[in-house]
Amino acid sequence: EDLLGRPQLTLDRPSMQSLVEGKRILITGAGGTIGAELSRQVARCKPASLSILDNSEYGLYAIDLEIAESYPNLNRAALVASVRNRNRVMRVFEDETPEIVFHAAALKHVPIVEQNPDEGVLTNVEGTRIVADCCRNYKVQLMVLISTDKAVNPTSVMGATKRIAETYCQALDIEKEAKISHTETRFVTVRFGNVLGSTGSVIPLFKRQLARGGPLTVTDPKMKRYFMTVREAVELVLEAAVLGTNEKAETGRVYVLEMGEPIRILDLAHQIILLAGLRPDKDIKIAFTGLREGE
Repeated sequence: EDLLGRPQLTLDRPSMQSLVEGKRILITGAGGTIGAELSRQVARCKPASLSILDNSEYGLYAIDLEIAESYPNLNRAALVASVRNRNRVMRVFEDETPEIVFHAAALKHVPIVEQNPDEGVLTNVEGTRIVADCCRNYKVQLMVLISTDKAVNPTSVMGATKRIAETYCQALDIEKEAKISHTETRFVTVRFGNVLGSTGSVIPLFKRQLARGGPLTVTDPKMKRYFMTVREAVELVLEAAVLGTNEKAETGRVYVLEMGEPIRILDLAHQIILLAGLRPDKDIKIAFTGLREGE
């Protein structure tokens, strides 16, 4: 909260509990920051079963071990799989028969996806289509797509791929309402700002740079971002799932958390230095590196 510049928001936890309790849940990208925290929060809500899926063996092992230690009686499955492999994903749906799917698997790092656009498209677009099609074909009740604020008028390949993924899920949701197809699945999309402390985000980078004695690197003095905590991000996903399953909910909606004003990255760097008991530009320098690819 010292970095966030506002109190953390707390959403409707009882309704989240009632949504998940007794249901079979599948989480893709469960080894990542958001997927792992989502796995923890879902496990706490007493699902009938929890299936966690990731293509990173270590990421999957780490969260599976944690869930096993915290909830030893929970019926769970750890599945190594790529969402890009349609046959493998179909087998997962056949075996696990999920009722709710949280789709967090994605390539998210803007410059990396900019340099590897084909991989970004295969994971973020084709992977989402495969998961969404399986949700429809196997009569899943609800699929929640985890997206990004970079999908708004995208300037990067990553943002563009996530916007395509959004429109596909929105189309399926509208199709259900229009009774064009026989799908029973609701599709809900949630957009995040930058998640403080997530893998590949600016805070772990600043902490490493601070430990080395600086400088802290900022791309541009005017660069701003919307920020949220991991807890807020995951509660937003669950709250959107609750809202999206409401019979009165408009189809094809995209849910966004009210995150206040965007924060300047330069101010964040100053705050990190001050919280360490040091003085910006005196004890620790700040260097400007220029915009990265896709920004």
